[in-house]
Amino acid sequence: MNIDRQDPQQYQLQLDNKIASYRLSMEQAGVEIDEIVIHRSEPLGFRMRAEFRIWHQDGQVFYAMNRRGEKRPYIIEDFPIGAPLIGQFMPLLLDALNSSSILSRKCFSAEFLTTSSGQVLITLIYHRPLDAEWEAEARALQTQLGAGIIGRSRKQKLVLDKDYVTEILQIGGRDYSYQQVESGFTQPNAGINCQMLEWSSNQLTDGSGDLLELYCGNGNFTVVLAQHFDQVLATEISKVSVNSALSNFAANQINNVTVVRMSSEEFTQALNNERPFRRLADIDLDSYEFSTIFVDPPRAGLDSETEKLVCRFDSILYISCNPETLASNLRQITETHSIESVAVFDQFPWTDHLESGVLLRRKTQAKPLS
Repeated sequence: MNIDRQDPQQYQLQLDNKIASYRLSMEQAGVEIDEIVIHRSEPLGFRMRAEFRIWHQDGQVFYAMNRRGEKRPYIIEDFPIGAPLIGQFMPLLLDALNSSSILSRKCFSAEFLTTSSGQVLITLIYHRPLDAEWEAEARALQTQLGAGIIGRSRKQKLVLDKDYVTEILQIGGRDYSYQQVESGFTQPNAGINCQMLEWSSNQLTDGSGDLLELYCGNGNFTVVLAQHFDQVLATEISKVSVNSALSNFAANQINNVTVVRMSSEEFTQALNNERPFRRLADIDLDSYEFSTIFVDPPRAGLDSETEKLVCRFDSILYISCNPETLASNLRQITETHSIESVAVFDQFPWTDHLESGVLLRRKTQAKPLS
């Protein structure tokens, strides 16, 4: 894109370019899309988490980042796409590191995790073991900043208070509480996340029967979508994410969801009766009356067997972070299902990435795949 980076005046142009590229990916795959609902991001101040290198030079430390293809980082003094809390705490942390050789020695990275509800968690990462002296300095800094502090080094993690923040998002007039763990995946753009959750929920308000969700993560979508179904069976491979999901279901009083820790490939094998899994020993798959499947796969999209699996369901809601793999999957899925609704979400302004959501319903003449 030939666009001045992070210039709000250029925001619409960069978004238009991404939507044009999205449409081209679909056309090249032979997927017909008519109307696209477009969800814009704030052009600045949208990113709730960030990672920076800590660069040591002339006896001081600085924030630094790497340009693609370059080994030596460049020093940065601000981060305009970061949430206001990141901008507020960046100089405070840098001053503290430059004032303390104990905190700054062999520190090579700083990570910020913030929420729209006002919480901040800072992780400092080191090329040395962390000792009692470091912990004492870090605790004093935690009190000074009013932000949580975590120290990491090889095979070591020191959590001074807790290793998560709690985000509160309002969706459909209701507040939802989310535990967001420092080492787990969370949606980086809270404003766009709210729009994705609202849109997804609206697509399934007429849901019935049971929902199967693959790649549930920390339950980001699950806690909102569960209200539309009798039961929800969700899968996730990450242990950290599974534990967060369970906490989030409890916090939001969601009691119709069962989570199983397994990959989509493994679950497909289980549903096909290809092999038994101990993790499913207490789950009666035959008791579920699945009507809808919700998938939010990684950038690689759906593998061929999971692609076949989703086609068994009357309704498919697909959230994608990669238009190219989405287009490839839709080429197969649209043989049995029709696209009813498409939306794009500018989760990552000023990059080429574009999130999207597609709702598909089974064509009346198509039969479920066995």
